[in-house]
Amino acid sequence: MTRSRILVTLALLAAVVTVTACGRKTGLDTPYEAAVQARKDAEKAKQPVPPEPEKPVKDRKFILDPLL
Repeated sequence: MTRSRILVTLALLAAVVTVTACGRKTGLDTPYEAAVQARKDAEKAKQPVPPEPEKPVKDRKFILDPLL
């Protein structure tokens, strides 16, 4: 019974390590940046261009921002 527990634990550990290795290694894109990039990609591929994205509104400071 202990041998099966060890095997299950190792399998779960391997799965967790595999899943945590997924993802991008660069910073995340904002929705505005993603929309701008989508327009550039569509123009380059000569496909219908999505609508022009609106510029994001400047964030206001919040009292708890330094904690984040």
